[in-house]
Amino acid sequence: MALKIIASMCTGCSACEPECPNVAIREKGGTFIIDPAKCTECEGQFDSPQCVAVCPVDNCIKKA
Repeated sequence: MALKIIASMCTGCSACEPECPNVAIREKGGTFIIDPAKCTECEGQFDSPQCVAVCPVDNCIKKA
């Protein structure tokens, strides 16, 4: 499974990008997107997805 950033909610703050251990997050058009082929939801590395933990907008990042 992979996570998805809701573009309409993303503020473009970039807090999530450096936290991703799989380099699955990148900027596109002023917001950020998650590459589903690279996203592992941090399983095996952390107890919870790091992008969700640092995102300042509630419910901006959800399961795809």
